[in-house]
Amino acid sequence: MTPLDSRRALEALRNGVPNRSAVRALGCNQPRAEHRFVKLLDKAANAGAAPSSSPGMLVSGDFGTGKSHFLTHLEHLALSRNFVCSKVTISKETPFYDLGKVFSSAIENGRTPRGGGRLVEELALALDPKSEKYEDFYRWTEDAAAGGLLHPIFPASLLVHEKSTDLELTEEIVSFWAGERIQIARIRAGLRQIGEARRFRLRAPRVADLPPQRLRFTIELIKSVGHRGWMILLDEIELIGSYSILQRGRSYAEMARWMGRVEGEAYPGMMVVGAVTEDFASAVISPDGQKKDRDYIRPKMEDSARYAAHGPRAEAGMRVLERESLPLETPGEDDVNDTIGKLRGLYQNVYGWEPPPHTAAAEGVGERRRMRHKIRTAINEWDLRRLNRLRPGDEPDTVIETFKPAYNESPDLEPETADDPG
Repeated sequence: MTPLDSRRALEALRNGVPNRSAVRALGCNQPRAEHRFVKLLDKAANAGAAPSSSPGMLVSGDFGTGKSHFLTHLEHLALSRNFVCSKVTISKETPFYDLGKVFSSAIENGRTPRGGGRLVEELALALDPKSEKYEDFYRWTEDAAAGGLLHPIFPASLLVHEKSTDLELTEEIVSFWAGERIQIARIRAGLRQIGEARRFRLRAPRVADLPPQRLRFTIELIKSVGHRGWMILLDEIELIGSYSILQRGRSYAEMARWMGRVEGEAYPGMMVVGAVTEDFASAVISPDGQKKDRDYIRPKMEDSARYAAHGPRAEAGMRVLERESLPLETPGEDDVNDTIGKLRGLYQNVYGWEPPPHTAAAEGVGERRRMRHKIRTAINEWDLRRLNRLRPGDEPDTVIETFKPAYNESPDLEPETADDPG
């Protein structure tokens, strides 16, 4: 690691928000979850374009137990195996129930093993029309359009992108693949320009139909330029608990999609890992919990003409959250000692000052048992000693407060009727 990488890693750890540099410096002590991930990753890589889907993976843990750290570690593993990776943090701007916005976030935060600029532009530049993979990709888009899996605008736009000399139009097409709108007249004009006007009979696609089609198209685009697949990491899924009841139902239906639990709908070549708080299912879904979604979600969705058909999907998504999350392991004594040893070396590299050994036992209760507490406590102690803020014999103590998500409905949410599309 460069001195700048080391500084970035330490500052991220000091603030409790691990970045790629921090994960690279400290590694990850979750062998069981990592082993399961690698097996699923290999399955996704060997999926081809067959109509089957690799099941996703869900991990759980309390606030501060290292879920985000673990996801970043998995990103490194996937990139090293020639996967494109996107880490999406669920937020107010990226609500889980809106596939279009989650897809756009995945595009904006996507990385290839080589790095570079915006994901779709990088993939588009890597397309080689003379290659066998490209021919297979184009043939797949035509077959998918004929079978109703894609709108014909996808093979038409791919053909125009390949043959048109209008750079402005090809940029618009790439933006369309990334989630933006394009006028159907522009594609028709491009087809006329390349002498293919009679090949497609195009009508404007329904906007609501495009997000899953873009997702499927992008996976095949990724594979057509030589990558093994697309790894999508979904963090802070527990924000579902702050949505209205119908938005939670739609989110559970999306969970079933992402985890490969929707019969007849597959995304071969995509691998998804999600992270959620450990008590989410018991607090929000369980009949004994705060919101009792197991009892109320499906009847609420069936009252909506727009979302009635999504009730079974929502139930499948709730089952995943209730039964299939893999709890992250609590660090043992060796794990703690190994991590603090790496942290001590990192601190010395940044400041050129050798910090004294720090004792951080694995035992503890609540927040004190978590690795985040042990790391920040060590950094605080070394900062105080390095800056001569402690007198001889003084021993610092870090005061902490435990954070527990409340799963209260956000006041920022707009009122929603049963048939509200938003």
